Amino acid sequence: QYQFVESGGGLVQPGGSLRLSCRFSGRTIGHYAITWFRQAPGKEQEGISCISVDGITNYADAVKGRFTISRDNAKNTVYLQMSNLKPEDTAVYYCNAGGPWGQGTQVTVSS
Repeated sequence: QYQFVESGGGLVQPGGSLRLSCRFSGRTIGHYAITWFRQAPGKEQEGISCISVDGITNYADAVKGRFTISRDNAKNTVYLQMSNLKPEDTAVYYCNAGGPWGQGTQVTVSS
């Protein structure tokens, strides 16, 4: 059995930064492309960034230039560095590679 465990969320002021972590237990994360998703209250879940096995990255327009995805296969972890955060980034953030969903981590951007 394998699972994703997200962490690093919190309350931050507009313009601030956070780094989210996605730890993968039960399997080797280096074998999987990983996607970060988020779901804001009353909205559908959206994919915002992904990283391939080879380290190729992609970003949704809403986060491009502000968020950076990276992976540390030795730590079995994928990160999402978020900068210049905006109130519309408020959401629960999840990572996945097509398996079971974790609990997510709440990010709240508010002054």
